[in-house]
Formats: sequence, C-alpha cells, structure tokens
Amino acid sequence: MNPPVSRAMLENLRPCFSGRLILDQADMAPFLTDWRKRYLGAAQAVVQPDTVHDVAAVVRWCASRRIPIVPQGGNTGLSGGATPDPSGQAIVVSLARLRSIRALDPINQSITVEAGCILADIQRAAAEAGRLFPLSLAAEGSCTIGGNLSTNAGGVQVLRYGNARELCLGLEVVTAEGEIWDGLRGLRKDNTGYDLRDLYIGSEGTLGLITAATLKLFPMPAGQGTALVAVADPHAALALLERAQRRLSATLTAFELMSDLCIRLVERHFPDCRLPFESRSPYYVLLECSHPENEAAAQASLEALLEEAVDGSLISDAVLAASIAQSRSLWALRENISEAQGAEGKNIKHDVSVPISQIASFVDTAGAALARAYPGVRPVVFGHLGDGNLHYNVSPANGDRDEAAFLALQDDINRIVHDEVVAQRGSISAEHGLGQLRRDEAARYKSKVEIALMRRIKQALDPLGIMNPGKVLG
Repeated sequence: MNPPVSRAMLENLRPCFSGRLILDQADMAPFLTDWRKRYLGAAQAVVQPDTVHDVAAVVRWCASRRIPIVPQGGNTGLSGGATPDPSGQAIVVSLARLRSIRALDPINQSITVEAGCILADIQRAAAEAGRLFPLSLAAEGSCTIGGNLSTNAGGVQVLRYGNARELCLGLEVVTAEGEIWDGLRGLRKDNTGYDLRDLYIGSEGTLGLITAATLKLFPMPAGQGTALVAVADPHAALALLERAQRRLSATLTAFELMSDLCIRLVERHFPDCRLPFESRSPYYVLLECSHPENEAAAQASLEALLEEAVDGSLISDAVLAASIAQSRSLWALRENISEAQGAEGKNIKHDVSVPISQIASFVDTAGAALARAYPGVRPVVFGHLGDGNLHYNVSPANGDRDEAAFLALQDDINRIVHDEVVAQRGSISAEHGLGQLRRDEAARYKSKVEIALMRRIKQALDPLGIMNPGKVLG
C-alpha cells in the first residue's frame, strides 16, 4: 500500500461524492473500534456516501491511489471485521446513509433495500405490508442488512427460514474497481452462470461492497406460541428437538438451548428477568411455534407436544406463554445472555456449529477437555440447537478476578474448543464471521486446497488487495 495521503489530498475527495467526509480524529473515533471494544484501529478518513454511485466514486478514488477500504454497517460485529488496522492507511466507508427501501412487492414476496437499512426497520416495513422478514438477531435494532449479508448472519429462526444467504434473492455490489453490478433480480430460479451473489454474501467486504439487496418475504404467521421447558442435558434437548420436528414440522420456528448458568447470569444482571420454575434444571429449551391459522392453533400444537414430552420423560417442567408479554419475558431470558455475561466480566467467546446430532457429544467432550486443562472454568452454553449453532463461551472460575491472567489462556482455550469442533466435522465460525478474530485459526483448520481457492477468488475480484485487507484471509 502507499503511505497515507495528505489532508489536502483527502479534501480533494470531497467533490467526488455527496455525503459526509469525516477527518477529525474525535469524530472518527466511534468508527475505529468494534462493538466489544476489542480492536482499536486508525484511518485516514471516514466517508458516508449518500448513494451507490457515490460509493462507486469513493472506491474508484481509493483504487487509483491504492488506499485500503474498510466497509462498515452498524458496527455491531463480534469478530473485528469492520475495524481498520492500526496503520492508519485505510479509509472507512460507512454505508449508514444508504437507508432507502427501494421497493416492496407483496405478490413476489420480496423487498429491495439499501445496505444501511436497520434490520428492525426492514422487519417493520414487511409487517406493515402483511409480510414477514424472518431474520432476527439480538442486535436487530442497530445492525444493518449490509453487515448481515456480509457475514451471512443467522439468528433465532434459521431452523425454519435459513441464514441471510437463504433469505437473499439478489444483490447490488460496488466492485473493487468501482464498478456497479446490478444483480437485484427478485428471482427464485436463475441458472445463467456462476452465482456471484453467493460469492459476496459472507465475504465480509473483502471482495466488494454490498450496497443493496432484494430479500425474501413470507406470509405473516397468524399465531405464535412460546414455551420454556426444563431438560436434564443436551441429550434430552436433542430428543425433544426430534420429537418437536416430527410433531410441529415447518411450524417450529425456534429451538434455543440455554444452560442454567446462562439463566443465573441473566437473573443477576437483569433483575426483572426471572426463571418461571420453582426448581432449577441443568438446561432449558426455548421453543417457538408459528402457525398459519391462528393463535389458538399454535398454542394447541405446543401443548400437545409438551404433554407428549412429559409422558416420555423428556422434560421435567414447562411453561407455555399465555400472552405476548409472557412470551417476551421468556425470550428476554435468552436475548440478555450475552450482555449478562459481559456484565459479569471478561470471557472467551466461541461461535461454533456442528452437525445437530453431534451437539450433545460436543458439549460433553469440550466440557471435559476444558475441565482437565483448566479446572473451574465455566462454559456458558447457549445457542441455536435447531440448526447446530452454539455460542460456547468460557468464563473464569468462580471468584477468579484476575481477568488478564484468564485472557492470557485464550489461545489455549480456543484450541481446546475448536479442536473438539473440528473433530465433530464442525465449523469454528457459524454466524459471526472470521474478521480478524478467527482469521488465523481458520487458516489452521482449512485445507491447503481450500485456502488456495479462496486466495484465487480474492486475487481475481480484488487484484489490488484494497478491500478490507487483513480480514478473512491473512
């Protein structure tokens, strides 16, 4: 890369696009660190273009000077993928001003939105048209759809509707040369060559900038039911999942596993959240059923499942939400886990996936391996059991306040957990992306052939190497 350009030359960027150019260090600061405050970078400037043509103009300006570009959406990522490195060479391209909903087609069941649209705003626009956009994350009030697509985000309804990739019909992308590819076709079938859409989804801005997307919508469910059940262990939870899928079929939209430690942390740091059982259990499952007929049908389906599960000794207790407020209180136990663990202190996070049938085996073997290596450390186990994705985080032993000493174990703990994941034919990143957090670990576990193929794609689509350098690939 070339050395940083002068402020006077950066001022020459201003006439190239409409939007905001930020040069003041204090104003740039929020864009230079990640949500977890784990990474702190530097940049020559932050730009916030107004339109896709402005984005293209900025990319062309940077490409002509070989200036690195770091794309950024809502900056809610957990792997440092949207944070520049400390060299200060990069320009951060924030897409926050690209927030238009360009089209909504209820008959085609699709919506076309710009990359800076907040996920919750897309959900709301779909609902106003009587449709459902099912991507749902804890950060949905601040994350943007461009970031969701660039990391192939998952969330709580992947079991029924799939990841962001499955919810996207087409993309608009600004290439590394500053050209605009208009792939915003709302088609379910298009076999006319290589699937460029799938190359850019999940690439974390290393191949180009996603500026808009056409997304799938679904009929709004007429009724929903929510239940929290107590189970002895992940083995029992898997047996319950198999029973639920058989009985509820496609109406089963969420199946979340949580350890009792997760719930205790939430209760400690969110006093309004309380476990609705008289006695505790090692694990809990939060289920959601969405029914096409009405609320009563959803409730009846869940009731029948729970009665069957009790008779089969799969669960020891259960509560079925009788109102929207009760459903929200049950979901709050799940949605506040990450924040509660953060309030508890430093922890070592893992976002892993294994074949669903191997979840219980992984929890057993990973827990045993950690206990042997570091007695007393506490696995905080929760996640999307229905699609095989666990957030397998590790907290220090009770009473251990030496956070620096604990974090010094991170590489060793990562190796223990990820070795168990790979032994189960799993992935070390399910929905958070590699960014810079998991980049080098991924290289350790991927084959030479796989890495070589990825490098060839990168070279072909970003020959100057200016698109989000240092992320995904070293």
